[in-house]
Amino acid sequence: MTEGTMTPEQRLQELNLELPHLRTPVGNYVASVRAGNLLFTAGQGVDQYRGKLGRDLTVEEGYLSARQSMLNLLSAVKAELGELGKVKRVVKILGFVNSTEEFTEQPKVMNGASDLLVQVFGEKGKHGRSAVGMAQLPNDTAIEIEMVLEIEE
Repeated sequence: MTEGTMTPEQRLQELNLELPHLRTPVGNYVASVRAGNLLFTAGQGVDQYRGKLGRDLTVEEGYLSARQSMLNLLSAVKAELGELGKVKRVVKILGFVNSTEEFTEQPKVMNGASDLLVQVFGEKGKHGRSAVGMAQLPNDTAIEIEMVLEIEE
């Protein structure tokens, strides 16, 4: 099977990655909302990486945290759509990085999510992005990411 004919799930398998179980919302919200042919996800953090970039975590650990956060997001997308192949285009991701005031490498951290999207979706995974530093995130998680997707109708 050529790369162009592989499904996103097959690409994940080729990368030796598994989608985690869908995380239960911790408030009065849902994991994703459809509006026409757009899918908006709620923010997804990570349990494995806690603390601030620039003090408790390295850029490399932040990269892995962003990658894991994106896997959590892809679980939410798959739960909503049934299969990741229904993603027509990744439109935008917004990454919140729990970091010290001095830390300025939020874009390098967010590459963990962006690189994974391109590995899984190819050209359809290229997206607009914002990467911002935050004073604090819920449960001291290192990162939280939300995403907007164009989906097949």
